[in-house]
Amino acid sequence: MRGLLRYQCALLLRSQRWIAPFLLYAAFLAAGVRPGDPLLDSLGFAAAGLVPVTAWLVRVCVTNEPAAARDCAAAAAGPVRVHAAALLTALGGALLSGAVGTAAVLLAGDSGRAERVDPQDAALAGVLAALACVLTGAAVGALCSRPLLRSTGIAVLAGALGSLLAWGLAVSPARRAVTALVEGSRAHAVTLPVASFAGALALACAAGALACLVSARRS
Repeated sequence: MRGLLRYQCALLLRSQRWIAPFLLYAAFLAAGVRPGDPLLDSLGFAAAGLVPVTAWLVRVCVTNEPAAARDCAAAAAGPVRVHAAALLTALGGALLSGAVGTAAVLLAGDSGRAERVDPQDAALAGVLAALACVLTGAAVGALCSRPLLRSTGIAVLAGALGSLLAWGLAVSPARRAVTALVEGSRAHAVTLPVASFAGALALACAAGALACLVSARRS
């Protein structure tokens, strides 16, 4: 599996298709996060932006290989492992983006002074919210990309709609995690979005498993 992960990482880096989603996230942070803003609000904003970015990265990774190269890799290592490696590579890239974004917010924020919250608790809540949003975005990307959706246009539209639903639906782990931070900012209390993280993890695992199984059936 490590060999497949190295292969997928090399494909992603050489393709340079990772630049666009990373630039999108950087622009998202630049537009919505200002030095001195309430810490929990800024952490929630930074976490929310990871949903579409992760979904985009998943699509990039699962469509990066030419069909012939993917068939060869699937014949050698199995389609499930090949697809899982692509999904994990996208997840790793999104986690890196989330780590950078969260660190930037923590450095630029007001350290919780305006909200009168402990900065360490706020940082932990921000990390959990970022993880919940990355995992939710990974689930959206897995369900809205190959092999479940093969048409490029439909897949892009589905990914965009899925990201909007992840922001808007009350049952979405991403929305619940971000809401916990925003409400905590108003109430001057930190609520760790542990349940949201657990729900997002279960959702991402289920979506990834489904995509891998469908990939095996269609290979």
